[in-house]
Amino acid sequence: MAFLSPNSFLPAVRRWRTGWCALLVLMLIATGGVARAQTPISQENQVKAVFLFKLVQFLDWPANAFPESKSPIVIGVLGDDPFGSYLDDLVKGEKIGERPMVVRRFHRVEDVAGCQILFVSRSESGQLNRIFAALKGRCILTVGDVEGFASQGGMLRFATEGGKIQLRINVTAAKAAELTISSKLLALATILAPGKD
Repeated sequence: MAFLSPNSFLPAVRRWRTGWCALLVLMLIATGGVARAQTPISQENQVKAVFLFKLVQFLDWPANAFPESKSPIVIGVLGDDPFGSYLDDLVKGEKIGERPMVVRRFHRVEDVAGCQILFVSRSESGQLNRIFAALKGRCILTVGDVEGFASQGGMLRFATEGGKIQLRINVTAAKAAELTISSKLLALATILAPGKD
């Protein structure tokens, strides 16, 4: 019987190790253990992200909505984030007057702080009443895209009709939060009667 020297195994071990490492990296990527490739977001969510970014130009907050004169304008996302880095890229380097714009994510309504616009994700649709109760008296424009959002107390709903996004605004809820919405934005939206969506 011929015996193989340890050196004769090395090429096979190297090939096996290389193949195993490649498989391990693929598994880590698939399970989130390594930074994943950016998941593309839908065109509809891209349009909603642009709306969120542009809304700032049509709103006025009372002075007490900001801790300082140069505090950022914060667009928050509560729950699952449908925008990914797309929204971050939109606001990056942007300013309204002296205020920079930033995006923050929140997993619970109790964590929402220093926020001027809050997009409430579909993942939170089962607890809208609790969310709006927790935000009551705070100068935060609440935005969502689920049916019943405005009728339960949300301020601005993205409603998709005929492949287009329509704005529906609950002016009563916005006024209760001391927010002033520009007449230019109101002219583009459907103004909702209390309890309607």
